[in-house]
Amino acid sequence: MYKIRIRNFEKKNLIDELIQVFLRPSEYEITDGTDDAASGDEILTFNGDGNLDRDGIKREVYEKLSRITGLKPEWGILTGIRPVKLCSELFDRTGNLDEVKRIFREVYLLSEDKTEDVTKMYLYQKKFAGKAPDKSACVYIGIPFCPTRCLYCSFASNQVADSEIARYLTALLKEVRRVGRRMKDTGMYTESLYIGGGTPTTLSAEQLESLMDEIRNSFDLSGLREYTVEAGRPDTITDEKLQAIRSGGADRISINPQSMKKRTLELIGRSHSPEDIVRAFETAKSFGFKSINADIIAGLPEEDVTDFTDTLTQVMNLDADNITVHCLAVKRASRLIEEDPDFHYRQGETVGRMLAGSRRILTEAGFRPYYLYRQKHMAGAGENTGWCRPGTEGIYNMRIMDEHQSNIALGAGGISKIYYPAENRLERVANVTNYEQYIDRIDEMIKRKEDNIFTEVEKW
Repeated sequence: MYKIRIRNFEKKNLIDELIQVFLRPSEYEITDGTDDAASGDEILTFNGDGNLDRDGIKREVYEKLSRITGLKPEWGILTGIRPVKLCSELFDRTGNLDEVKRIFREVYLLSEDKTEDVTKMYLYQKKFAGKAPDKSACVYIGIPFCPTRCLYCSFASNQVADSEIARYLTALLKEVRRVGRRMKDTGMYTESLYIGGGTPTTLSAEQLESLMDEIRNSFDLSGLREYTVEAGRPDTITDEKLQAIRSGGADRISINPQSMKKRTLELIGRSHSPEDIVRAFETAKSFGFKSINADIIAGLPEEDVTDFTDTLTQVMNLDADNITVHCLAVKRASRLIEEDPDFHYRQGETVGRMLAGSRRILTEAGFRPYYLYRQKHMAGAGENTGWCRPGTEGIYNMRIMDEHQSNIALGAGGISKIYYPAENRLERVANVTNYEQYIDRIDEMIKRKEDNIFTEVEKW
């Protein structure tokens, strides 16, 4: 057991995130230095002189724990989820990409490969998306229901009766009407629109049609650049639902296999087969969507590199033109962490080889990485990367990671972020996560947006 002492620094949780990249929670304890070390404990003291700032302490932690464990994480001391946003901020401050690269390597200790990945992605996003137009917003509408709950899931995902979904939709439509009208009143318009979850295709075809009709009638969509609907579970996809989505104006869809291995799908709690995935892609292609995205996960239980590579190859053969490669993240709200809290630590080396292989395969096939983000407790301390064929980039994904545009989020668990460009800051306005509370408190959720978003926008 390591007893870790961090002197003259109160926010020890900020350092704890980095420590957990190297050590399992059972292997160390952060102390204030007043307790007695037990026999066999090793004391590690950081910021011994009390003069280091947060990044200085993190570099000291990285270097010492790297020597102890033999690990050398490529993301250095970065634990935040938005490395490309940091690149943008550093470039705005320095005006010199070489200086940005130096800071990444010497201050944040990123590897050469990660430094190049982030800076190239920043330039790509700058060219493709540019600066968000004034008073534009991305709009997110959440459907917090799924047929089953996956082993690794930590999102708002409920398995409920049809009557509960109907009650939720009534409340959601009320929020859509009010928010859409107030966006129009205040001159805000929707640049990108994303219906996510959960699984939006848990709704019936009639419910999807009702929702998308209300969106079209309520929001200013004259400047809309893209419209995406997640149809994540292949077993929820029907011709009627896809017709409702396409007729409703969506031009992008996401089908999320996670794995093409039957045994894995059973282990993670999916209620569909690999054959269902193939059928879903073939059906979706017949409706002429501009882009079909697929999510896959590296590091799932019992999978090796060959299994993961086979999933990626099959998904590419199904003509997915936008593929997001996730590293398994074991979150506190998931069943997996209850069953095996150390699972993601054991997967690190395997996930690293999976990611390296996916990078080679996707690059050779003409895909390029266009956005990425990181999460806590990721296997191998890696990253989630969105790959696309040129012309299928997702502007919503870029904008929400860049955080220089307002994001208006509707539905249970939605967290709106209002962006103040003059001050370069965000203010968060959250809906409650529990869908039943959302239904009961829908007027309060609407008032929160009125008081904290639209009355503020009217002052601009």
